[in-house]
Amino acid sequence: MTATVDPLAYKGWSAAAQAKALEKLHAARNEAWRPFYCPDPDCNGKPHGSWEWNHARADQRPPTDTDWLVWLLKSGRGAGKTRAGSEYTHRMATVTHRLAIVGATGADVRDIMLEGESGLLTIAAPDFRPAYEPSKRRLTWPNGAVGTTYSAEEPDRLRGPEHGYAWIDEPAHWALIQEAWDNLLFGLRIGRRPRICATTTPKPRKWMKAVVGDPRTRLATASTYDNIDNLAPTFADIVIARYEGTRLGRQEIHGELLEDIEGALWTYDLIEPDRVPFAPELTRVVVAVDPAGTANKSSDETGIVVIGFLDNQLYVLADRSGRYSPLGWAKAVDAAYDEFAADAVVAEKNYGGDMVRHTLQSAGVTKRILLVTSRRGKAIRAEPIVGAYEQHRVHHVGVFTELEEEQTSWRPYEDTFSPNRLDALVHGATNLLGRHARADIATPASLRQRAESAGLSVVAS
Repeated sequence: MTATVDPLAYKGWSAAAQAKALEKLHAARNEAWRPFYCPDPDCNGKPHGSWEWNHARADQRPPTDTDWLVWLLKSGRGAGKTRAGSEYTHRMATVTHRLAIVGATGADVRDIMLEGESGLLTIAAPDFRPAYEPSKRRLTWPNGAVGTTYSAEEPDRLRGPEHGYAWIDEPAHWALIQEAWDNLLFGLRIGRRPRICATTTPKPRKWMKAVVGDPRTRLATASTYDNIDNLAPTFADIVIARYEGTRLGRQEIHGELLEDIEGALWTYDLIEPDRVPFAPELTRVVVAVDPAGTANKSSDETGIVVIGFLDNQLYVLADRSGRYSPLGWAKAVDAAYDEFAADAVVAEKNYGGDMVRHTLQSAGVTKRILLVTSRRGKAIRAEPIVGAYEQHRVHHVGVFTELEEEQTSWRPYEDTFSPNRLDALVHGATNLLGRHARADIATPASLRQRAESAGLSVVAS
């Protein structure tokens, strides 16, 4: 009789037993260690000669000059930027004795930068593997170099410590990037040439544009395709197939830093200044939904956005949009409702409100449903909410890449696709702001004037 092994049995072990097992796992991986940087500086990373494995490409090699502060690896998803940052951090542990390792959250530091497939503990050379003390947030290399881990959610922890090097991962997506960055720079004062290695998928934020434009930055860009040999085949099927050929794909696959689009209702400058990492205790929360008209592979997405309200301020809490079957989006709405202790589901009455009610009830979901009535076009409905952003009354709790991409790229007088995430956002915000949303910010005449000033022709409907 074959014994059944429970893959989750380790969760019942003591913390010490789990740490010991993890140590053995990493040691086994490190026994298969291979060097990353071959002697040929012009190598493209493909196997050659005695190097019978994929290794560092040109974009994964650190800058060759000395007059730089930041090495910014601005790459698409899966392009190998984490591996490059991890390898370079091990190299810098031989140069300076104090290192900072900063991720979006403490869990991201552990799961990606330390223990991930390209993490520091996973890819370390057997004779230069650091000892990890989770309780102290500390790595200690065999030569005595010490790396301390930090969460970007707590930028003040970077205020006092001094470092000679820092590796920061996905900083373009940190909610408190400017605070974390400022504190990191103030503490970067050990040695003659302190360094920062920043590995990130780009996002058109003020911080990102400033770093790219700094003469002390050395920029490396790579696309997902550059590392395709090292990725699972399903990654190409799922991720690349979804985003290739889209504007978001230029950012997420090809590592491009996108600019604001003329004619779009939002810009990143409207969103960025009021972004927050956490929401306060809210007086109301709604789950806004804008269903797709059909349910197949070519259907539009169903917009599902969770928004809260407090003191005439809005807080965007979650974006659960996606391509769902009717039962699928009903369950997603139900799950979001329960997760955020929402007060109501908000949907547009004249375009799907009855369908929302029927679908939720057919799926066995019983929630309070509020219907937003609108007799105006999408642009006119959205304008008061844009006005709320202009008045600094809307706060994104974290970063919502796809929602923000839709907000900043949809042009009401040119684009024909349906911006379902944006529509859900507008439905929920309109309901929460009530009469406060109907400010004298936009009228049909002012919208027409804005369009014509941008050189666009407007056809009355």
